[in-house]
Amino acid sequence: MADITETGLPRAVAIAWGMQEAPQRGPNRGLSHEQITAAAIEIADAEGLTAVTMQAVARSLGFTTMSLYRYVSSKDELLRLMQDSALNIPEELDLPSDWREALRLWAKAVRDSYRAHPWVLEIPRGPISVVMPNSVRAANHGLAAMETLCLSNDEKVGAILVISQHIASAVELEVGLAEEGMVSIPEQGVALLNEVITAERFPHLAPVVESGNYIAEEGPIVEFDDGMEREYDLGVDLIISGIATLDQQRRKG
Repeated sequence: MADITETGLPRAVAIAWGMQEAPQRGPNRGLSHEQITAAAIEIADAEGLTAVTMQAVARSLGFTTMSLYRYVSSKDELLRLMQDSALNIPEELDLPSDWREALRLWAKAVRDSYRAHPWVLEIPRGPISVVMPNSVRAANHGLAAMETLCLSNDEKVGAILVISQHIASAVELEVGLAEEGMVSIPEQGVALLNEVITAERFPHLAPVVESGNYIAEEGPIVEFDDGMEREYDLGVDLIISGIATLDQQRRKG
């Protein structure tokens, strides 16, 4: 459970918004919340999220672990600060006048931040996350992109959540493919799979398998980036098409 300040706000939220001052007394007053968060992010970028411990962060800064607890009450609080800081959304986003292009630009900004720090997707999101500064900024830009649409605020927020989920899933898949590497199946293996993935058992998928667009056969190396760009763009286009249809329905109704 998150630590709560006297104001009723979770400590992580108060710290991120600059409402929680760093300790002014003691031998380690040279530290700051920003320094601690930056050091933790550096460790996560280099070694993964599991490498981030209070001990590791303290060691990287040249302080004791107990020193950190004067600034950050727990690892969970530190993760919240890292999560928000990693979602580095620009203060200003020059959005195109066309809402479709504006949404694509907004989605790209969110995707770029996830791709720069993919470990952030391992940290659960919840009620605390959405009121952190960068999440609020991201939501504000997303709503600005849809300002001209004839949708309710709830529907616009829902659209933001759907696009955000698509972005997160696309980045997670991209990372997973990069970690697993290219797996290609020789002709003999493809033939065996064709014997079990038959039109009788899988009438809709079998034609796709037979076309060679489902199984990676041995041959020239195909870069995952190209394929993932196509899949990512397709997902965004489908969501935008759905939003456009809903907008048209609201205008007619």
